Amino acid sequence: MHLSAPFQRLPSALLVAGLALSAFAAPLALAAERGDEIPHTVQPGDTLEGLAQSYLAAPQLWPRLQARNKVKDPKHLQPGSVVWIPVGLQPVESASVEFVHGNVKALPPAPDGKAGNAAPASAPLAAGSTLAEGTKLEVGPDGFVAVRLADGSIVRVNAQSDVQLRQLRRRGRAGSVQSVLEVQRGSVESTVSPSSDKLRRFEVRTPRAVTSVRGTRFGVALSEDGKTTAAVLQGAVAVQSRTGEIPVPGSPAALLQPGQGLAVQADGTVGSPRPLLPAPDLQTLPKAVHEPGLLALDVPPQPEATAYQAVVARDADLTQVLRSGTFANGRLRWPGLEDGPYYLSVRSVDAAGIAGLPSTQPLTVKTQPVPPLYQQPAAAGVVSNAGGQLLCTQVPGVRWYRIQVAADAAFTQPALDEARLDNCKLSVASLPVGNYFWRAASVRELAQGKADQGPFAAAQSFVLAQQPPTLSAQSMQASDGDTTVNLRWQAQAGQRFRLQLARDIGFDKPTLDTTLDAPQWTATDLAAGTYFVRIQVLDPSGLQSDFSPPRSIRVGTGFSTSSGLPVSDSSGEAVRRP
Repeated sequence: MHLSAPFQRLPSALLVAGLALSAFAAPLALAAERGDEIPHTVQPGDTLEGLAQSYLAAPQLWPRLQARNKVKDPKHLQPGSVVWIPVGLQPVESASVEFVHGNVKALPPAPDGKAGNAAPASAPLAAGSTLAEGTKLEVGPDGFVAVRLADGSIVRVNAQSDVQLRQLRRRGRAGSVQSVLEVQRGSVESTVSPSSDKLRRFEVRTPRAVTSVRGTRFGVALSEDGKTTAAVLQGAVAVQSRTGEIPVPGSPAALLQPGQGLAVQADGTVGSPRPLLPAPDLQTLPKAVHEPGLLALDVPPQPEATAYQAVVARDADLTQVLRSGTFANGRLRWPGLEDGPYYLSVRSVDAAGIAGLPSTQPLTVKTQPVPPLYQQPAAAGVVSNAGGQLLCTQVPGVRWYRIQVAADAAFTQPALDEARLDNCKLSVASLPVGNYFWRAASVRELAQGKADQGPFAAAQSFVLAQQPPTLSAQSMQASDGDTTVNLRWQAQAGQRFRLQLARDIGFDKPTLDTTLDAPQWTATDLAAGTYFVRIQVLDPSGLQSDFSPPRSIRVGTGFSTSSGLPVSDSSGEAVRRP
C-alpha cells in the first residue's frame, strides 16, 4: 500500500518520531535550546563517559551530562535512575531532496538558531539538494516535496503544508538516526525504515499531538480548526496529547495498528482508534486519459466517505507527486499532464477527517498527436452505400491516419480498421447497410518508420443507407403536346423529388426548380414550345439520387383547325400562345 496525500491542510503541530528535512546548517545547540532530550534508564555498569560515547560520540562531553543531571559520581550511576541526554549535543545529520515539484521553499533557521529571529532567504530546491536541521519547508497549493533521511526513511510533504525539520541527529557515531518533524500546516506522509534499535526516535509533532513510530508507513494531518489526524498503513504508531515541547505529563498513548486511524481534537483530547475506510474501487475508471489540458476522472461513490483525496505520481511509491487534491464529490479534476505513464492513488475520507486505505493503479496520459476533426457525415448522419466516404480533417505533422468502423460504440469487433491511411478518408461501400460508429486517430512517424498513434476522437454514429436509384427518362410517363403537361413515375414510400425544367439541355438557367411530395407533376401555364425536364429522388434516409437524364417535353399552343391541324400564320408557322 502507498500513502497518497492523505491530508491536505494542517493548522498546528503533531509529533511523529523520526523525520528529517533540512537544507542549511543549523547551530549544534538548536535542539537543546528548545528542550529536546532523550531519557536513558541506567543499567548496571553505565558511566557518564560511556553514555557520552554511546549517545554523543564524544566521551569528553561527560561533564555536560553531569551538569545537566546533577550527578555526584560520574562513574557510579544508580541502576534504574534516568539520565537525560540533550539532543543538541548529538552529532548532526542532514537529509536530501528526493523529488520536488511546483512551488516549494526551503527556509533555513535563523543564524542564531532561535525561533522567531530573522532567517536567511529561501533557497531553490532540486533533486539532490541537501537539507540541514532546522530547515522549514513551505509547500504551495501545487507543490510537493519528498525528502530522504540519513537512514533511508522517506517523508512526503504535501501541497499547502509548512513543515520544519526540528531534529536531524544521530545517536553516537554509528547509532540510529533521531528525527523530529514539526508540522505547522498541512500534512505529511512517512515511510520509516525498520530499525532494531530500541532507542531510535522518529516523531511527528503538531501543536496538540505527538506521534512516535518505528518502522512504519503512516500519515499525519493538521486541519484548519486545529485537529490532528493520523492514519497507519503498516507498522504501528503511538499518539499522545501534547503541551508545549513535550507530551502532556501522564497522558496515555493511543496505539494505532495497521489499518487504523484517530483524531486529536484542538483541545488535546485523543480519540479512540478506528478502522480506516476501505480502499475505493477504481476498476471502472479508464486506464488512459486523452483530453489535452485536462485530467478528469470520476471516482464511484463510497459509503461513509465525505471526501476523496487523490494524487497522481510518476512512481508507484508516490514519491514523485505531480497532482494532488481533496474532492468532495469524487470528481477529480486537474490541469493536464504530459503524455506518459503515471500512477493514480485515491483514499476516502471519513466524517472525522481521517483518510482511509489507498487504492493505487497505473494511469496513462496520451493526448498527442491530436485526433482529426470529423467533416462528414455529421453526427448520426447518413452515408450512401454507393461510394459513400467518411471524411476528416488533415492534422499538421501527421504521417498517417487510422479509421475504425464498428457496429458498437465500444469497437469490440471493428468491421473496418485501416491503420495507415495517407489521407483522412475511408470508403464504406463494402459494408452492408445499417447503423455504425466510426472514430479516427492521427499517427506520427518516428525513427525507423515506427508509428506513434494518438488518441481516437470520440466515436460518432452514422447510418449506411441504400443509395436511391436514378430515375431513367423512359420511366417517366409524359402526357404533353397540349397546353397541359402531366408527368408520372415509379417511387418508393416516403420519397420526395426535386424537379427542374429548362429550355436548354444543360439546365444553365432552369425555368423551374421545385420540390414534390408525390411522384407526379402537372403544368398548365407554360408557354408553348420544347422543354427539358430532369428529376432527383430525395430518399427518407436523407440520401439523394443523381438527376435523371434530361427528357424533352412539348407544350402546345392550344389553337387548331376544325380538322385538328395547328393554326398557321401567313408564313406557315404555327400560331403560338402569347
